[in-house]
Amino acid sequence: MIQFGTGGWRAFIGEEFTKDNVCLVAQALSNIINDEKVAEHGFIIGYDRRFLSNKAACWFSEVLAANSIKVSFIDKFVPTPIVMFEAKERNCAYSACITASHNPADYNGIKIFIEGGRDADEVITQKIEQQIAVLKSEHVKHVDFEQAIDDKLIEIINPMNNFVDSIINFIDIDAIKKANLRVLIDPMFGVAKNALQTVLINGRCEVDVINDGKNPDFGGLMPSPNAATLYRLMHLVAQEGYDIGIGTDGDADRLGIIDEKGNFIHPNEVLLLLYYYLLEYKGWKGSVVRNIATTHILDKIAADHGEKSFEVPVGFKHISSQMEADDSLIGGESSGGLTIRGHIKGKDGVFASSLLVEMISVTGKKLSEMLDEIYGKYGFAYTAEGDCTFRPAARQALYDRIYINKELPDFEWEIERVSYADGAKVYFKNGGWALARFSGTEPLLRLFAEMENREQSEKVVRQLKTFLNL
Repeated sequence: MIQFGTGGWRAFIGEEFTKDNVCLVAQALSNIINDEKVAEHGFIIGYDRRFLSNKAACWFSEVLAANSIKVSFIDKFVPTPIVMFEAKERNCAYSACITASHNPADYNGIKIFIEGGRDADEVITQKIEQQIAVLKSEHVKHVDFEQAIDDKLIEIINPMNNFVDSIINFIDIDAIKKANLRVLIDPMFGVAKNALQTVLINGRCEVDVINDGKNPDFGGLMPSPNAATLYRLMHLVAQEGYDIGIGTDGDADRLGIIDEKGNFIHPNEVLLLLYYYLLEYKGWKGSVVRNIATTHILDKIAADHGEKSFEVPVGFKHISSQMEADDSLIGGESSGGLTIRGHIKGKDGVFASSLLVEMISVTGKKLSEMLDEIYGKYGFAYTAEGDCTFRPAARQALYDRIYINKELPDFEWEIERVSYADGAKVYFKNGGWALARFSGTEPLLRLFAEMENREQSEKVVRQLKTFLNL
């Protein structure tokens, strides 16, 4: 039952996410580490604020230590990007974070990272699954956590300062100091507050925080920063006159942004803002990497500046791999994750938020003004989304219709081509597109459409739903 998706292994607490299964994953990874003879590189592990995350990190560490793998244990809940950053700094071959990211509160999971602090690719996750398939509980080694500390197999670390300093050194902190911005943060009862607040206070921003503290239920909401879950942030930013509102998901690798008017800035638009800012205002160079569900306006910005745009499957490992191959400037996805060349090779909501604050400070323009500038140059497009649940027994029939029979609705827009590289993506001749693909982290069929206006985009999504009987 242990299967890795696009964002690691995630499972329902008490059913699949259990101590035995966490230890099975740890033993499988230990076998791989020792087989590859990379144990001397050490292993970093961190955890978020979810129920059982701390304990699961201890269980995982006990197994690695029992397999003679030195573990550096981050003893406070931290953003996933901190684990990735420290893994890169220490040149670890493998590392991990206990988190289910933006999944509902009933879930927990494990993200595995490889050299450079990148998301593990399918080659590694398949190796882990293959190891698990032949492991039995008696094969799993254990050592007591405190005993492992005494034996110097586990060391306690706190890399927060190094991570924060790296962001402060990367951004134009002097420009931020001069801007005197007011910022409201919503960590969604997750782990972003300490790191993000520290960066912004160093920039002399006035910073307030809502939805802080430990709440295993995430306040009854999904810890996913979108227009539906950030309604309180949207209201307060507009009412209290903040320059920007920043929301982050449960493990702070993704973000949701609110402009000065209280409007939700879609993650597609966040990518547009940052890529355009880096090229147009900072004069940087480099291509952009986006996944198949992300706005094509990025392609227009790239072409206008003599740069390339690459489309890859969903899963940040694909983005980071392509970025490395082309030395790309920025890579991101429509779900709110992005990174910049020179930072970590994975998504980071803390870093991206800090860079947006820099953008406002350097340009002297509000978020809404920057978006108007971009749409004025490259035209507007609206992305509509729809997540559809289905009965487990219906999955195969849906799969067959989409992937095997390749059935499509009778769209009123002429089709240029269809790709089945990751789901079914229809490219229309007018530049719009539609996509249907199964989620790699939840039992959902995700639908997307980007057209020249909201009415057309939502019409395409409705047509897909009706056609697939969802």
